[in-house]
Amino acid sequence: MEEKNDNRDNDERMNMEERIKESGQIEIGTGSKKIHLLSVIGEIEGHDVLPDSTKSTKYEHVLPELAEIEENQEIGGMLVLINTMGGDVEAGLAIAEMVASISKPTVSLVLGGSHSIGMPIAVSTDYSFIVPTGTMVIHPVRLSGMILGVRQSFDYFKQIQERIVGFTVHHSHIAKDRLEELMMETEVMTKDLGSILIGAQTVKEGIIDEVGGIRHAVAKLREMMNEA
Repeated sequence: MEEKNDNRDNDERMNMEERIKESGQIEIGTGSKKIHLLSVIGEIEGHDVLPDSTKSTKYEHVLPELAEIEENQEIGGMLVLINTMGGDVEAGLAIAEMVASISKPTVSLVLGGSHSIGMPIAVSTDYSFIVPTGTMVIHPVRLSGMILGVRQSFDYFKQIQERIVGFTVHHSHIAKDRLEELMMETEVMTKDLGSILIGAQTVKEGIIDEVGGIRHAVAKLREMMNEA
């Protein structure tokens, strides 16, 4: 019996290590109070496959996992760890919308940074934290790749930006006018429009809820899970 338990523990450990290696996801805790740990790391990959040398979060991995979290009765809440440079806008918004629609308590923690499309993901949870040295780069949607230089193309990108702004405003405490002002700032970044916010500045602007680290995020999530 003891040997069977050891084998089961080894199998679970191997499965855990494989999940961390493949998707940066893991469950911590026991029973119906498990916390699912979701990592959004590197560049958010969309329909184009990034090189193997690029750290990325693949949305086709994340979306099914989020659906499984919603249905898994053993998972009581989700903690989202974020350190991303941004990436594919449609993929990032899809992840953010899925996280926002999870019925279980959710908390995000911004570590190194939550840049560009990482901002909607950071605010998509029920409560958000950022470490003191964490950063958030806020800028308008950039044009990349081959596009037609016609009004329809620019109208399309304007609609994308409005979707990002609308989602962020709805899921945080920042006013729409202020967010757009930060996006269009011309005196902060040398070769681009936008703003760089660090730690407490994101809280002051009403984007992130609180400055804190992993213990604060886990404690808050446990509190929310107990109240659910």
